[in-house]
Amino acid sequence: MQAIILAAGRGSRLGSMTENQPKPLAKLAGKSLIEWQLASLAAAGVDSVHVVCGYCSEALQGYGDSRIMNTNWASSNMVRSLMCADAVLSAAPTLVCYGDIVYRPGIIRTLISSDAPLAISYDKEWWSLWSARFEDPLSDAESFRQQGGQLLTIGEQVQTREEIEGQYMGLLKFTPEGWQRVSAVLAGLSAEQINKLDMTSLLRLLLSHGVPIASIAISGGWVEVDNPSDITLYEQRVADLGWSHNWRTDT
Repeated sequence: MQAIILAAGRGSRLGSMTENQPKPLAKLAGKSLIEWQLASLAAAGVDSVHVVCGYCSEALQGYGDSRIMNTNWASSNMVRSLMCADAVLSAAPTLVCYGDIVYRPGIIRTLISSDAPLAISYDKEWWSLWSARFEDPLSDAESFRQQGGQLLTIGEQVQTREEIEGQYMGLLKFTPEGWQRVSAVLAGLSAEQINKLDMTSLLRLLLSHGVPIASIAISGGWVEVDNPSDITLYEQRVADLGWSHNWRTDT
């Protein structure tokens, strides 16, 4: 199994932590985010990792098996970075991982086990994590509904917790067939439209075109890093081995 880590952005909300390095090199509990990811991917049986770079790309030299450049990282979004890895995605089943998350290996194994052309992971236990991160968890949350393991809605503004069955995590899996379906939809967009497209907007667009997206449920065992306060929170909580979102386990 191969994987792509999307690591082209700076992550400006981390302030000075990304002044001279991309967001995946920010430190969390003694390791950089990308080091945590590479360890979990290897433990889950992933044997080839490609890193899509942009901002301060030279700092990512030596991480993963190859670097793929998104030279337009400053004026484009994550979908453009994904398209830069077209050759990888077209060749074999591929995991796609955001660069600002860490997770247990078991989460990756569960996603790998899906044989759907396109699948995403979501966290059923998201509320406890978002409640710790945000005074008003709904202010940052978006809709997520699925039925029978198939995604129905994602990425819309919500008014109530009941509109959210889980939190999309930034983990996806494509087969070459699945990526071909995505590419066909993207072919109908202009370069400007693609540059503005974020991943949840792409998923909504795919649903509107009738492209099925499998939703794979997990329960905790991961975190995303968006602000310095996230790092402070996680480094406090990770000492508790019973914490629901502790990513530092071998399972």
